[in-house]
Amino acid sequence: MLIIPAIDLLGGKAVRLRQGDMDDYKIYFNDPAEAAVQFRELGINRLHIVDLDGAKKGEMTNFDTIKRIIREADMEIEVGGGIRNMDRIKAYFDIGVKYAILGTVVIKDPEFVKKAAETYPDRIILGVDAKDGYVATEGWYETSETKAEDVLKTYAGYSIESVIYTDISRDGMLQGLNIEATAALADKSPWGVIASGGLKDISDVKALCELNHPNIKGTIAGKAFYEGTIDLKEAAAIITAG
Repeated sequence: MLIIPAIDLLGGKAVRLRQGDMDDYKIYFNDPAEAAVQFRELGINRLHIVDLDGAKKGEMTNFDTIKRIIREADMEIEVGGGIRNMDRIKAYFDIGVKYAILGTVVIKDPEFVKKAAETYPDRIILGVDAKDGYVATEGWYETSETKAEDVLKTYAGYSIESVIYTDISRDGMLQGLNIEATAALADKSPWGVIASGGLKDISDVKALCELNHPNIKGTIAGKAFYEGTIDLKEAAAIITAG
């Protein structure tokens, strides 16, 4: 399993939202590259970046900031937010991004997602963000009529790297991961599932490890790190031992 710290970009700063509300956020780093360097110094090898402006506007708003993070942190990077055509995927891969996270288009443009997976096998991540069991889109401002497990059926047979499952109601709330829903999705997924949304402390990491589920690939740590409720070194040690 992986412990993957997150940097959410809003206006060029590293922030955390509450339940995906872009009007309810806290700035943690004015320079997001500083956060990335801290993660690298802790021995973390993979970083999760979301362009929140891009998710809302459908544009690559924080491209230059992401480029600088890659240059300064030298980590394996996954990026999401506003990636809605092949040119944007290529642009990110050209600057050193390892994985592209596709969210809104997973529901609204499945043919594009399938083409991306065919063009870049094992480098596309499906971002499945659920609100009351249904997948949300457009930076979580809209809720579709598609259930999380239905997404898996749409892309069955394609070379997807993993699925990031986020429980929006818990995101940024430090209430604990939705372990049950994550495990249920992992039961049906042909790819690894990464848990996201609400990671509280080391107990969540232990709970994931105790499941010993072959399809649970890791978890994303956001606010828990920034608020000091989790030690990433301790989490990584538990995952390695487990």
